Amino acid sequence: MKNIILGSVLAVVAVATLDANAAGTSTFCNNPNAAGNGIATAAAGTDFIKVAFTPKCSANVILIGADENALLFRVGSASTKGKSYFGGSSAGGAVARQGDCAGTCDATKADAGRTAASSS
Repeated sequence: MKNIILGSVLAVVAVATLDANAAGTSTFCNNPNAAGNGIATAAAGTDFIKVAFTPKCSANVILIGADENALLFRVGSASTKGKSYFGGSSAGGAVARQGDCAGTCDATKADAGRTAASSS
């Protein structure tokens, strides 16, 4: 669970402090067996992310982010070995537990955490 929270916090901090651009929703981490580099962000235009970066992912962590506009980036995360899913945003930056998974947590729950994160 610490990895999920840490991954979410790092993702929010990274996108909040970098000068980058990645339009739309992206799955940055989705490797159930090994830690390593995630999917690199893109940089292109007037969205929240201004400089591309490659996140580091923990094993079993799913991390989904959405560059919604120039002022808002939201993330959601879950662990395939955990029981809860989390969400956070650049609107206040807080990462919070959004709920429990029924059975194994998956990308659907990580995305639910993203959509439940604050947008204002």
